[in-house]
Amino acid sequence: MIAVLALALTTFLAVGLAVRGPGTDDRADARPTPSPTTPPPASVTQPPEPDLADLYAQRIDWQPCESNADHDCGFLTVPVDYADPTGDTIDLALLRVPASGARLGSMVVNPGGPGAPGTTYAQAAARVFREPLRQAYDIVGFDPRGTGRSAPVDCLSDEQLDAYLAGDPSPDTPDEVADYKAGVLSFGPDCVANSGPLIGHVTTIEAARDVDVLRSALGEETLTYFGASYGTKLGATYAELFPERVGRFVLDGAVDISLDAKSLALEQAAGFETALRAYVQNCLDSTDNCFLGDTVDEGLTTISDLLASIDDEPLPAGDRELTVGNAFYGVITPLYNRDYWFLLSTALTSALDGKGSALMQLADAYASRTPSGAYADNSIEANYAINCLDDPSSVSFARVPSLVAEFEEASPTFGDVFAWGMTGCRGVEVTSSEAPLDIRGEGAAPILVLGTTRDPATPLKWAEALSAQLDSGVLVERDGDGHTAYNAGNDCIDTTVEDYLLDGTVPDDGTTC
Repeated sequence: MIAVLALALTTFLAVGLAVRGPGTDDRADARPTPSPTTPPPASVTQPPEPDLADLYAQRIDWQPCESNADHDCGFLTVPVDYADPTGDTIDLALLRVPASGARLGSMVVNPGGPGAPGTTYAQAAARVFREPLRQAYDIVGFDPRGTGRSAPVDCLSDEQLDAYLAGDPSPDTPDEVADYKAGVLSFGPDCVANSGPLIGHVTTIEAARDVDVLRSALGEETLTYFGASYGTKLGATYAELFPERVGRFVLDGAVDISLDAKSLALEQAAGFETALRAYVQNCLDSTDNCFLGDTVDEGLTTISDLLASIDDEPLPAGDRELTVGNAFYGVITPLYNRDYWFLLSTALTSALDGKGSALMQLADAYASRTPSGAYADNSIEANYAINCLDDPSSVSFARVPSLVAEFEEASPTFGDVFAWGMTGCRGVEVTSSEAPLDIRGEGAAPILVLGTTRDPATPLKWAEALSAQLDSGVLVERDGDGHTAYNAGNDCIDTTVEDYLLDGTVPDDGTTC
């Protein structure tokens, strides 16, 4: 199950510790003239079905955010079940960073997950998006249904979530296997018990329908969208449902939506292994005496041996205990962003010296756990609920040992964790009301699909696949490390993306940077 969650928080971690750190008062620019409030033409608010007319006619009552008066906050009303559009509704939390220059329109953004709140992503616009985009677009983030402040699903108490994240992700004794089974089999029923009817309506398809209601409420004829990681799946789903509404779309750190659960897990395991090898190689290249060893293989062995020793005997971490589950998250988190590799070196050096606090801080960043012990959002729980409703497939606990060799071939360091992750949705008790889609986006405008060569969470081959699956997909590749391509220090990528979003300039398919 940990492997399922490892797929998830994606670009939100690439934005990373900075987003969740103390400096959340992101005053990017002086407050500009507000966006137009005149009623949009009827073509903008035309609903796909007559029963949705009232929802498509709504306008957002933007008010200055309490946390930052230079940002605007609001809510959007959507139905719990689109099959019953006049039934129960929920409100989605919104945050807008107004354009600071000559305004082109609104750009809706999603940081991935699934489960990461998009309002936090937009709030960090000054760090996530470069100035040309901030000048031209209102950056609009929303918490997808079931996440953040949008009728959040609830599964575990903070104490239970602590225990879940600390659990052994690759049990190797009967007692550990029993504990692992109990955790997996109780997670789903706890979500049902604590979340109510919405737990059956947090699919990606329903979230994409919400995005079109948001487009209408923003007064936009077509949608300009920037989606990262899982946000690329959300964007591709939107393109299939509403191809005629696709404006300028960037899907960064793409997910291959055609893969079955096993292939997805195997390829992601290999992605994290590739990223870890790149990290160790950088250590060797940066110093004459890398603390991990004299070769990449020696460095990987050092890390594997450390994880094994923590499995045998957890390390002290302040008033807590760093288990191998926490350590796994602590190791993978900095791999999302090359700028955080120095944090991994610091944490590993400390752990090799018998101190677990630094790795624990990285693990806490992954899970949005604050120093007080509370969780800043429900991203872990929402991730589980959305992933398992989209695809509830899983393998039996008894079958896992037969999968381990194949997974360890893909990732000697993390393979056993990803193999056990294949059991993750076995406690699910609800099913989606939405039929699966064959996503092609036929008729959509050109869609930029970005991939990075050594991306740990969404391997480059996924971007290659998604760009081919989308009828109007245009592949752009970044040669580099870390998760996602835009604003990662590659001028070629940044210029390509901004020329497209600002001027509509479509690059050649297969452009490499």
